[in-house]
Amino acid sequence: MNADAARGDLAALDDGELVARTIAGRQAAFREIMRRHRDPLYRVVRGHVGDAEEALDLVQDCFATAWRHLAGFDQSRPLRPWLARIAINRARDWHRRRALRRFIGFGVGGEEETVPADEPLPDAAAGARIELERAWAAIARLPERLRETLLLRTVNGLSQAETAAALKISEKAVETRLYRARLRLTALLGEG
Repeated sequence: MNADAARGDLAALDDGELVARTIAGRQAAFREIMRRHRDPLYRVVRGHVGDAEEALDLVQDCFATAWRHLAGFDQSRPLRPWLARIAINRARDWHRRRALRRFIGFGVGGEEETVPADEPLPDAAAGARIELERAWAAIARLPERLRETLLLRTVNGLSQAETAAALKISEKAVETRLYRARLRLTALLGEG
C-alpha cells in the first residue's frame, strides 16, 4: 500500500481509533491527528497569545504534550476538547512566563503587542489582513475566561457541551461567558 492510500485509510478513522493506533505504535496515526486538529488548536492559541509566531511554537508544544499523555486519554471521549484543554493550558503557561520575564526585567522592549494602524491600504487583501490582526489583538485583550470560551465555541466551532467539557464549567456558564465576550469584543473593536 502506498503512502497516499494509507493516509486516506487513516483519514476515514475517527479520533478514538487514531488514538488507539498511535498508542499501538503507528506514528502515521498521530500525524493524522495533528493534521486534523492543528488549525483549530492554532486558532485557540493564536487568539490567546495574540502572536502568530508564538502560536505556532505553542501548537507544536501542545502536540508534544498530547503525544506524551495520549496513553492516559479516555478514548470513549471526544479528542477535540481534550486537545483544546492542552492548548489553553499551554497558552496560560506562556502568559505566566511572559509576565515573569516582564517582572524581572527580561521582557523590556519588543514584547508589547501593537495593533496595526487603521490607514486604508491600496490592496484590499492587505486591508483585510489588518482587520484580522485587529480582531486577533482584541481577542487577546479579553479576560482569560471570556477569551477561552469565545475561541472554543465561536472560532473553533466546539459545541456548547464540548466547550463546557474543555473548560470544566457548566453549559450555562459557557452561554453567559460567550455573551459577555461578544459584548467586550464589540467594545474593544469600537475603540480602535
